[in-house]
Amino acid sequence: MISIQNLSVEFSARPLFDNINYVINKRDKIALVGKNGAGKSTMLKIIAGLQHPTSGQVVVPEGVTIGYLPQQMEVSDTLTVVDEVRKAFGHIDTLQRELDDVNNRIAESTDFESEAYTDLIDRMTSLSERLAMEKSENAEAEIEKTLKGLGFDRKDFTRPTSEFSGGWRMRIELAKILLQRPDVLLLDEPTNHLDIESIQWLEQFLVQKANMVVLVSHDRAFIDNVTNRTIEITLGKIYDYSVNYSKYVTLRQERLEQQMRAFQNQQKQIKDTEDFIERFRYKATKAVQVQSRMKQLAKIERIEVDEVDTSHLNLKFPPAPRSGDFPVIADNVGKRYGDHQVFDNATFTIKRGEKVAFVGKNGEGKSTLVKCIMNEIPFTGNLKIGHNVKIGYFAQNQASMLDGEITVFDTIDRVAVGDIRTKIRDILGAFMFGGEASDKKVKVLSGGEKTRLAMIRLLLEPVNLLILDEPTNHLDMKTKDILKQAIKDFNGTVIVVSHDREFLDGLVEKVYEFGGGKVRECLGGIYEFLAKKKMESLHELEATTTSRQAEKKQETSARPQAPATATTQQAPQARKLSYAEQREKQKQLKRLQKKVEEAEAEISRIEGEIAEIEQKLSAGDTDPELYTLHAQRTKQLENAMSLWELASMDVDTFSAES
Repeated sequence: MISIQNLSVEFSARPLFDNINYVINKRDKIALVGKNGAGKSTMLKIIAGLQHPTSGQVVVPEGVTIGYLPQQMEVSDTLTVVDEVRKAFGHIDTLQRELDDVNNRIAESTDFESEAYTDLIDRMTSLSERLAMEKSENAEAEIEKTLKGLGFDRKDFTRPTSEFSGGWRMRIELAKILLQRPDVLLLDEPTNHLDIESIQWLEQFLVQKANMVVLVSHDRAFIDNVTNRTIEITLGKIYDYSVNYSKYVTLRQERLEQQMRAFQNQQKQIKDTEDFIERFRYKATKAVQVQSRMKQLAKIERIEVDEVDTSHLNLKFPPAPRSGDFPVIADNVGKRYGDHQVFDNATFTIKRGEKVAFVGKNGEGKSTLVKCIMNEIPFTGNLKIGHNVKIGYFAQNQASMLDGEITVFDTIDRVAVGDIRTKIRDILGAFMFGGEASDKKVKVLSGGEKTRLAMIRLLLEPVNLLILDEPTNHLDMKTKDILKQAIKDFNGTVIVVSHDREFLDGLVEKVYEFGGGKVRECLGGIYEFLAKKKMESLHELEATTTSRQAEKKQETSARPQAPATATTQQAPQARKLSYAEQREKQKQLKRLQKKVEEAEAEISRIEGEIAEIEQKLSAGDTDPELYTLHAQRTKQLENAMSLWELASMDVDTFSAES
């Protein structure tokens, strides 16, 4: 149990925390929440002992260990991945040295009846038991399990850490902290550099194996799945809820409503008292009552209404100019860096108006394919961008590419053209950069503010294909919700690269999974994709086991037979597909055939609507709207026929190759 007692922190005479008290109990999984700047990261640093409060203290019982993962950290790059992670078990050497020291002191002791001797014996017993427990666990197996869970391949284990990006090096530090199994885990935005599969693995680890957890995260699904307690920091105070985030939101709204009613009642009481004092201030006959009311007014403990972020981000993408029916058509697209094939044979079509997600482990080619679509890097195969497609691209590192030495206003002024330059102040105000905020230098902005600023640049020119690569990194939950709604309302085509399940849920209707050098299409939303993926993984495992058993059986039955003839030697070349391969082929064919059936059904539906309209026209109905509707349906029929042709060609091509 960790106790936070009378904690106060001031920055530049401004109180951040004011006399805060709470306790972290065993098995608590706590989410720290609050608006940006409320002090969440500061709280974690104080608990970790890296920052001292202005007053108060954090009481950590002796022997309780703490592991802390900050948002940004300095990492060393002198070892391989596995050697760096092995440092997590350095405490075993420390325990062994301490045990050797205690044994030496016991050997040198002569007063066997003293309390000091008894303490040495107890310490030796405790250290021996702890070492036995630590050594009984297979450290190498734990290292492999943890690294693979966080997205590393076995071939990555022996690579120098210097070869990895900052995000992957943060994973290495996270692996070290998790392997140390501290009593308390303090995690500051741990999902920022993780993909969906790694986030799910971390969720399971924290729920099943972690003891006490205090975390800060803007990933709503993650904190909902992990935490059982929510502590809100607001106006220097805390509100403690023994529920997860979703339930906290409901309870918080109820609290604010009660607080507002109490505030309004008190304001009415104060106004009535002040009116009485003002009315009878100069009447001698009322002097006693006036003095009494003035004393009452002085004694009133004013109710403070908790801060509600009233700033409103007015995010709306401009109407999309009409593009061709198929903004992106990829045919056998591949990308290789040296000997490493990132992906190959990527074949898919994105229709106008579709909103799709690129998901998969980091390094499997999501951002690489985006760069291929943007024609920023060379690739193999054919990648066609449709007629009149205008792309708006938000890169993963877009915020970091801003010039930190110029102001917010100048950042937009330098890219704005035409009449839009007269409206820069209005635009900045809509994005919460109004007033003095527009004159701030970019380098002093927070990560979320930089992301918003980069988003403004994207809105300056109307586009019909939005490509957003990790747009939610550093955005708080409110801003993410606003961005999500803006994308849903956008009438163009959207490709989103993201690991945020809550953000993708209800936003995309198709998912493209990157993994194993392939790009696989999955119809449906993100949670349908995750559900199917788990089922397919189980079936693959069963199929692999079955095929291995069959191979072993063939090997056993082949041993006593006579030497192979020329015919039997050629058999491997003409081998039949394994069960797993056949099943995968059948699944692919069914998916393609389903597209044909869906296209045929759509054609039939539209033809029926056209027939009804034509019947009304032939009956003498001269409503002008009927002619407009007939033209619209005819255009829709042309689009549906094009889709049917493409789907039929895909089936024919696949069948011929099989």
